[in-house]
Amino acid sequence: MNIATTHGISVLVSVQYQSDTSGNRDGYLFAYRITIQNNSDKNVQLLRRRWVITDSNGQIRTVEGEGVIGEQPVIGPNGSHTYVSGCDLKSTFGSMSGHYMMEDSSTKEVLFIEIPLFLLEVPWRLN
Repeated sequence: MNIATTHGISVLVSVQYQSDTSGNRDGYLFAYRITIQNNSDKNVQLLRRRWVITDSNGQIRTVEGEGVIGEQPVIGPNGSHTYVSGCDLKSTFGSMSGHYMMEDSSTKEVLFIEIPLFLLEVPWRLN
């Protein structure tokens, strides 16, 4: 599991290769589970996300948008939000990283929260 903490907010990521829907000419699919844990004393709202996705072919994609999976959750002190999403690659190896743009609900301060770099690896590639 990969973890990064910024402004008292931790982002935990785990990844699973989706072997049942991968490996054909369309590429390789990975599911990732993210838990955002608010260890601060503030209510924060996740407004936007920015991903940088790199594969071993040298292709770099940037994905930006509102919220996560159609939601802009408010996370209270000691609260958390978990979601699952996915990413496809044309190669058997790559990585993802990025940040969330959050807002302190009381002060309206914008916080950029690091998403830790995590690897996307087809298991048989490691042998």
